[in-house]
Order: sequence, then C-alpha cells, then structure tokens
Amino acid sequence: MISAKGYAAYDPVQPLAPYDFERRDVGAHDVMIEILFCGVCHSDLHTVRSEWGGAMYPVVPGHEIVGRVVQVGTQVNRFQVGETAGVGCMVDSCRSCSSCSEGLEQYCEVGFTATYNSPEPGMETPTYGGYSNRIIVREDFVLKIREDQDLARVAPLLCAGITTYSPLREWKVGKGHKLAVVGLGGLGHMAVKLAASMGAEVTVLSTSPEKEADATSLGAHKFVVTRDAKALEKVKNSFDFIINTVSAKVSLDMYASLLRRDGTMILLGVPPEAPELHAATLIFGRRRIAGSLIGGIAETQEMLDYCAEHDILSDVEVIPIDYINEAYERMLKGDVKYRFVIDLSTL
Repeated sequence: MISAKGYAAYDPVQPLAPYDFERRDVGAHDVMIEILFCGVCHSDLHTVRSEWGGAMYPVVPGHEIVGRVVQVGTQVNRFQVGETAGVGCMVDSCRSCSSCSEGLEQYCEVGFTATYNSPEPGMETPTYGGYSNRIIVREDFVLKIREDQDLARVAPLLCAGITTYSPLREWKVGKGHKLAVVGLGGLGHMAVKLAASMGAEVTVLSTSPEKEADATSLGAHKFVVTRDAKALEKVKNSFDFIINTVSAKVSLDMYASLLRRDGTMILLGVPPEAPELHAATLIFGRRRIAGSLIGGIAETQEMLDYCAEHDILSDVEVIPIDYINEAYERMLKGDVKYRFVIDLSTL
C-alpha cells in the first residue's frame, strides 16, 4: 500500500479536515499521478453533505484532476514518468457491457467506478478523489494533457468541460442553431464558450441582470433576464436547444416554452427535488426533454484536444487546500467566477 494525504469530510456537517490514508500499490496497468490541481465541483458539496445519499465517510472529494505521472505499471504503454495527465469523474467500469463497448463508460450497465465515494474493485475502502497529493488509476481511465497550458484552468475541463461538450456533440450543435444556456456557473460558462466556438448563436438565460457583461465576455451573443416578462415573451418558440445547468428546483415549463417546434432541452443539473413539467408543454410543439451525463473516456480526450486547439479554458479562482470550507460556502452563494481550483502544492 502507498501512503497518501488529503482533505476529507468525516460526516455531513463538520468542515473538511486533513486525512491520512492509503492507496493501492501500482499494478501492471496503473498510473500513479502526483496531483497538481483539482477543481471543486458542486457535486463534491452534494456528496460530502450526503444530499444525494450514500456518502461513505470519510469522503475525499475531487474529480477534476491534473497532475504529473510519477510511476507507471509494467504493462502501461500510453504514459511515461514526467508527463502531464488528467483524471475525470470515472476510474473504472465493467469494460464489457454494450455501453462500455461503444465508448460510453459513463452509462456502464454494471455501474462505473466513480473517482471518489465509490466501491473500489478488490478493495475494502472506497475510492478517494483529488483533494489529495497522489492518485493511482488504471491507464485506460487516464487522460493526456498538453503541457503548454495553464494547468489550473485545464482541471475543470475534466468535469465541467466534458459535461457540456458531450451534449453539444451528441446533438450536433453548430452553425445555424440557436442555443440558450440556463445558469452561468461552472457548467454554464463552459457551455457558453464551447457552443460559441462551434458556431451556434448563444443566449444566456439568467435571473441576474448583472451577469450580462460576463456572459458577453464569455462569448454569448444575447442575454435575457428571465424575470422580465416582456423580454421572455420575445424569445418564446425560438431556441433549437437549451442547455439547463441548474441544480436547484425549478419549473421546466417556462424554459420548455422557449423551445421552437422539435426543440430539445438538455438537463445537466440534478436538483434535490423533482422539477415540475406539464406534458402539454411538450405535446404542443413536439418538444423534447433529454439528459446527459459527463462523457466517455474517448470523448473526454477529444474534448481536451478540442479545447487545447481552440484555446478554451475554464475561468478559475485558485485556492489553497485549507480554504476549501470557505470555498464551499462561497460556492453556495454563487460567489465564484466560475470554478474554484485547489493548488495541491499547499497540502
């Protein structure tokens, strides 16, 4: 076993605190990564507070990981010591079901192994994530990261980036499409950047008029304050797609009414309570509601390469690890533009 250290939640209510633990030895197909940066996702907060249930304490969160390869197994051939590498939301899957065979490991029919708070095959302890100094992951689930980028700004691409890239690719969003983004946070700001880069006309839908300047700077072409009834009326029946990143309980009817005939709203956020939606809103317009979950490993690599080629990075605030509890409180208030990223050299 290999000693490791990090920050963990010991229960749903206490602040995260230092935690010493052990990771498995490096196997023949494993890569050990010294973690340099780890993004702070809203899913981390949901998990450590057991808002989705199933928290296996102590929980070491973090699934937006960028670091340096420090050891490889005897059968590893894609990575060498010294290279930059990344780890996203998954570290394993069954690799044999129909979804895995199609490169859609996130929909593994057995259930993928999450980077943290997930039963780890062959281990008595759960997986531990990136709020730590090192991680050991099977080569098949490690991503290549280009060295010549701001690595702190790359880290959130491993979740926020792929979560928004995957539906844009699946629905072939591009030039000639009108797309709206609901929520200008960690996911939303990436959706704006990516969709604009693909040629879509992007509108941000927000309750906060003060976010208009930020939306424009991120690449949005239009901005609509959803509390303004007149502004909202003007965009009814107008969007081909809506990317909805909101994790709070909302009524989907208002947003669905903004879709044109045959338009699709793609849900990325997971509210704690079921959202409200009347069937008639879909029926009268042949509208569709869909969902999307992160992306497979091959698509995640494609996204990383695309972002490197188009100079697309997350907007981040880099923090020391001992600021994590304050960061959580600020994240709850929406007080971050647009992703906290932990500098693990501070551990």
